[in-house]
Amino acid sequence: MRDVGGWPVAFRGTAAVAAGLVTPDVLRGPRFLRLFPDTYITAPDHGPPDLKLRSNAAYRYVEGKGVLSGYSAAEVLGASCGPWDAPAEVTVPHRGQRSRPGLLVHRTSLHPGEITEMKGLKATSPLRTAYDLARRGDLVERVVAVDRLANVHRFDPDLLLNFSARYRGTRGNELVPTVLAHADRRAGSPMETRLRMLIVQAGLPKPQVQWAVQDERTRTAVWLDLAWPELMIGIEYEGEGHTEPEQVLRDVGRYTGLVDRRWRIYRYTKFEILRRPGLIVAQLTRAWECAG
Repeated sequence: MRDVGGWPVAFRGTAAVAAGLVTPDVLRGPRFLRLFPDTYITAPDHGPPDLKLRSNAAYRYVEGKGVLSGYSAAEVLGASCGPWDAPAEVTVPHRGQRSRPGLLVHRTSLHPGEITEMKGLKATSPLRTAYDLARRGDLVERVVAVDRLANVHRFDPDLLLNFSARYRGTRGNELVPTVLAHADRRAGSPMETRLRMLIVQAGLPKPQVQWAVQDERTRTAVWLDLAWPELMIGIEYEGEGHTEPEQVLRDVGRYTGLVDRRWRIYRYTKFEILRRPGLIVAQLTRAWECAG
């Protein structure tokens, strides 16, 4: 019995049948889900397959012919930053593959140094992935992608200028400098970047990122996601991790200590950022004007 790449997560059906891992009838049954021609995944227990799983399938579909790129590359590189319903993405150097529902195919030649491998999946490198995502779509989401990849893989976003110089004339290349003017690799999460960009695009002063409020008495520091330190205003994004019971208790002491030192703290969740951005802008505008 020979090995079948990706089995049983995502694999080519004909290879699995030839290896004796599954019969054609079982393959067509409820245990497996066909995403692309001759490409299957083990059916998820709940809901539709996520982008990571769909990207795994996309790689098996083009294996030996192309690599994961765009939001799919970001997924396998541990820097998830795309929308939940984004199509899987691959890059191929020829016209042998075409886009289809759920799969976006890019056709371009990649330098060997722009390709990496993670857990058996080949993808564009962190820098190349950031360059590709910096050239398309909404400005906020372009900054989100660059921030996330730069944070996880610890590179200076300005290194993308090397790609801009190398690939003059490439579609969207002229958009990269604007992204870099806003990018900050210290951003702790995509939603934190979205909050920062919401503030900046509203015309408010650009906040400091990951500002350390130091306590000389205890020789400790509290890090704020965003801050206007000259006005002693802190702005926090509260993700799901802050709902854990122990984290809630730690946050109580953390914010009480900040308020005791005369900081004003504004805390926001994904619901305000995505659904009520006007509320955030109004509150922070008032805070700036009162403090100023």
